[in-house]
Amino acid sequence: MARPQRWDEPFGPDMTDEDVARLMERPEIASIEADKFPGHTPLEGILKNDTRIVRVQPGDLVVREGDYGNSAFLVMSGKLRVVLAPGLPGSLLGRQPVHRKGFFEALSQLWRNRAHAEARPTNRRGRYDSGLRRGPDAAHTHIYLQDTPSVLDEYRTATLGDGALFGELAALGRVPRTATIFAETEAELLEIRRQGLRELRRYDIGWRRLIDERYRRNALTVHLTENPLFKGLDEESLQQVASRTLFETYGSFDWHVSYKQMRKRGESDISKEPWIVREGDYPDGLLMIRAGFARVSVKTGRGHRTLTYLGAGDHFGLPELYALWKGEETVMRASLTALGYVDVLRVPAPVLEEHVFPKVQSVEDPIALGVDTTMAEVALIEWATDERFINGRQAMLIDLDRCVRCDDCVRACASTHDGNPRFVRQGKTFDHWMVANACMHCADPVCMIGCPTGAIHRTPQGGMVVINDVTCIGCATCANSCPYGNIRMVEIADEKGNLLLDPDKQMPILKATKCDLCSTQPGGPACARACPHDALRRVDFQPEDLFEETLG
Repeated sequence: MARPQRWDEPFGPDMTDEDVARLMERPEIASIEADKFPGHTPLEGILKNDTRIVRVQPGDLVVREGDYGNSAFLVMSGKLRVVLAPGLPGSLLGRQPVHRKGFFEALSQLWRNRAHAEARPTNRRGRYDSGLRRGPDAAHTHIYLQDTPSVLDEYRTATLGDGALFGELAALGRVPRTATIFAETEAELLEIRRQGLRELRRYDIGWRRLIDERYRRNALTVHLTENPLFKGLDEESLQQVASRTLFETYGSFDWHVSYKQMRKRGESDISKEPWIVREGDYPDGLLMIRAGFARVSVKTGRGHRTLTYLGAGDHFGLPELYALWKGEETVMRASLTALGYVDVLRVPAPVLEEHVFPKVQSVEDPIALGVDTTMAEVALIEWATDERFINGRQAMLIDLDRCVRCDDCVRACASTHDGNPRFVRQGKTFDHWMVANACMHCADPVCMIGCPTGAIHRTPQGGMVVINDVTCIGCATCANSCPYGNIRMVEIADEKGNLLLDPDKQMPILKATKCDLCSTQPGGPACARACPHDALRRVDFQPEDLFEETLG
């Protein structure tokens, strides 16, 4: 069999040569210098394989605030509205409102659980359907606003018309959408997936300038002001820093696919991770992690030893740059590699020397270089990094020396979820610790990318990743994306235990289920509260917290 190629599966399988020809006539595309694109990635190929034409009706939600997406949109015709702050309530966006149960509500669920597994009410239009979606299948499904005029009256909005580009910052930076955009009229949109957008930016100076300028204007300045190094700069200095900052990405945006294949083969090799900085390099700029994770390591014998890992908000290389500015001879003391995908901002050394270093007396080294690191800490951090548990913010950690396998945690989970447990008491182990197969409510939730209805989302309070059971259409996108296998697809039944079938295909209707961190329970996760031996806890896989929980 031939090796699979990137364009074996086009983004829009219905795209025709006539569609591509029509796109080539649009001013936004016609201005692109097609001869600048390499033969293996021609402009026409990008348009045919990395874009698709989407037609929406009045009220259709195109993007939702808080969603993760991997595509941008160009308005070809029609009119859209972007909702300005404070935005729409979650109930209008197809999301599940989080209602904390009171004491008696929580107590009553012990005897009100349904008698049959995964039972659901069926009194919604005679079948299990929210009535809030349009489209024949998952690829063309839209959540829509049922009362668009009242939304226009009650909320502040701005108009997007022909030629407007939106969604590119979230697509390229793997960050949540910052606003909700819906169709005011019938509209035709060109949706460009992240891979195609990346190529347009790479090979066409006009698109690169457009995207970079929009990012500098809309996001970079805010990002810099949140960093203590740049917080005290005046507006003019801040703009100078922003104008000279470079954008870099490393690794694969769809890292979960290759990661699952690698783990299935039992592979783990740091040399296969994309290098960002190599130990011994000359320090030329401060690296700020905007999204994703990176591994910090040093050479040990013929291999590398992991020191720590960095995530969004962390930076790398500051002590070396500061020492160089002070006149000391120095090189990078550690290497930095991308764990899956990482979005990096590089602030050149001359910018720091001009705007930052003259105003500081000393800098702290955020990277412990492992001088006092014990062998147990080294082994633990290597394991957590290789398994990508560093992504977890509420991972279920079980002390196997304390656990007596009584399954009280599973029963407690079931009793708070209509008799259906939402995790499996098994998982990867390190020494006497096990990370159970329960949703970790990740910092980088790849499960949310591609959900056609936005059913899987973060809660406004606490940032828990939850699934709206009503708007879930059972497409399994989230379950297939989860790198840890913590989302399960279940066949649902009515309240008498009869399987619910799709009336057209006569196939069982599926729903995605997972741990929701007991978001509606007044006392938090029932599993941890029910453990009689204090063997189970929810942990944030940050290095300091991890050492304290397991080795402290």
